Amino acid sequence: MERPFETVMIEQCAPVLAGLKPANLFRHETRDKAGLHRTVAGWNAQLGGRGLRLMILKECPHGHWFLLYLYRPARLAAILEQPETCRFLEQEGYALPACPGSPDGCQELLRQLARRLCGDSFPHEIGVFLGYPLSDVIGFIRNRGRNFTCCGCWKSYGDPAAAQRYFDQLKKCTDIYLRLFHSGTPILRLAVPA
Repeated sequence: MERPFETVMIEQCAPVLAGLKPANLFRHETRDKAGLHRTVAGWNAQLGGRGLRLMILKECPHGHWFLLYLYRPARLAAILEQPETCRFLEQEGYALPACPGSPDGCQELLRQLARRLCGDSFPHEIGVFLGYPLSDVIGFIRNRGRNFTCCGCWKSYGDPAAAQRYFDQLKKCTDIYLRLFHSGTPILRLAVPA
């Protein structure tokens, strides 16, 4: 059953819209591929001035579902230009562009991620692109998802109290944004400028 695009976006991406998180993914089902592309273009026209961008990362033509990525390009650039992040992505097999944090560099790394999402195994390094702490991404890969210290929006391998506080903040944000959205506040008003 096809759910309203905006509802799914708010449910999954409220912390990104609020500026608490650099990026998130959400799945949307539709048989209208052209309509979805128009919807994405329309949202990019509206959200671009607020420092947000929306893109389709993966398409499953058989199931008519799409994986969408809402992100803040400036925040993603800051993550991708960190030397430890670059080393990690190289170790994971990414071909790093000359300037990973540049707009073109970010787009190239996102294209590589999109190709990996269509592969045989799930690219757990996606956590980097979602703004998860690098130590948590590495911890998840090394521990194969076990031995975590705290579990919320992702599995944390560091200070459990700090992770839980952050997870609670993200949940509270989502609850507030859902309440505001369902009471009539438009998404554009909820999108905090960068």
